Amino acid sequence: MSRPEQLQAFIKTAGWSGAELHPLAGDASTRRYVRLARRGHTAMLMDQPRGAESAACPPGASDDERRKLGYNAMARLAGPDCRPFAAVSSFLRKQGLSAPEILAHDYDAGFLLIEDFGDGRFADLMTGGKPERPFYEVAIDALADFHRVAAPQSLMVPGAGEINLLGYDPVAMEAEVLLLPEWFYPAASGTKIADAAREEFVAAWRQALGQLRTAVPVVVLRDYHAENLMWLGNRAGVARAGLLDFQDALAGSPAYDLISLTEDARREVGVDLANAMTARYVDLRKRADASFDEDAFRFAAALLAAQRNTKIVGIFSRLWKRDGKPRYTQYLPRMWGYLDRDLAHPALATLKAWFDRHISPDWRGTLGN
Repeated sequence: MSRPEQLQAFIKTAGWSGAELHPLAGDASTRRYVRLARRGHTAMLMDQPRGAESAACPPGASDDERRKLGYNAMARLAGPDCRPFAAVSSFLRKQGLSAPEILAHDYDAGFLLIEDFGDGRFADLMTGGKPERPFYEVAIDALADFHRVAAPQSLMVPGAGEINLLGYDPVAMEAEVLLLPEWFYPAASGTKIADAAREEFVAAWRQALGQLRTAVPVVVLRDYHAENLMWLGNRAGVARAGLLDFQDALAGSPAYDLISLTEDARREVGVDLANAMTARYVDLRKRADASFDEDAFRFAAALLAAQRNTKIVGIFSRLWKRDGKPRYTQYLPRMWGYLDRDLAHPALATLKAWFDRHISPDWRGTLGN
């Protein structure tokens, strides 16, 4: 069958024959979403074609095997597999958080039918004039509550056994930051980066990431920000934050998702608000765990902010050059502003020196065009 025929067959099997189909706008991924509407009820259909991306990382793959398999395996992305989304959603729901219920699935074909959280994205509501702080407070409270639970070794997939929860390891983080010299540097400079400069870049990152210590890894959702959070005002407490886009979750530092939220690529988060939300998170974690190490957490936040924002500069450049999506370049000035702030941490002096030597101030925030 063709893909449209497969989709219609899945809708019929799921019990939604005759539903109206309303496709949603695309994002940076190969997934697409369609809202189904029938008899006053709605649901979301996730369409993740199995051949649209390279394979995910096999659980037992060595570092060399991952490098041969390509970026998805190195960075430990879910790739063309919708089982991780279903597994993480189930885990989040068991912790009392709001993730979409899985209503029907065909993992082999790459279809999920999931609960529809409506149109109340945090980002849209704030752009529409709603005060920022209440949304960020709920997001922080949900994160702090979730981080009381250590990352498990595996996650149950509804109706399909279990998957291993892999770690956010040095290979993954290095693959991500290398997107900057691979995609941003030639776009900005007009030439390929020199081998020596690339080697210095890798060495500086290995030195910095070697300092990261995570006493108790948690489930890191990796894209925890205002465009992936839905306001569910009919629910209470932390359940008011509806969570989306978490299929790439790994076990890692609790600082990562805090940075995703407070150094948002797509919307400006003021320094005062970011600092207040970080303080709120730290206070909540200290109340819940007397052993919480604030100094170690704040260092991890600075390091992972620099790592994440370096990756995003590379990703947005790749989306333009490789995938024909130039709209992502509009966010680069913000990303460089974050990066300049992140690299000011004294422990990241070697990294800062590399950026100062090799990335011209004229390039920061542009692609040299």
